[in-house]
Amino acid sequence: MTEQIFKALSDSTRLRMVSLVMKRELCVCEIMGVLNLSQSNASRHLTILKNAGVLSGRRQAQWAYYKISEMLPQELYQYLSRTFFEDPLYAEDRKRLETCNAAEGCKYTTTEEQS
Repeated sequence: MTEQIFKALSDSTRLRMVSLVMKRELCVCEIMGVLNLSQSNASRHLTILKNAGVLSGRRQAQWAYYKISEMLPQELYQYLSRTFFEDPLYAEDRKRLETCNAAEGCKYTTTEEQS
């Protein structure tokens, strides 16, 4: 399991995804919007993170949501948190997520889910 986690985290796009999901559970469309990814590319990366035990996911109707897995070692979570907080790239992604949510939210979620 440990080797799978580190392999999953060895990609910069996947690290950026984890940084976003550390704030809260996100819909795939939110991740796509912030990172400017196609649905297939985002889903491929998210599947790798989920299979490694970094993220957990759930489906609600046709939408898929991801959050940090409870199986992720706490020490690794804390390390990633500090790293993401200190790095300007991840801060910019989080800012884009906040701006996107404030402006329009996830265009694929219901009004109830956005509140």
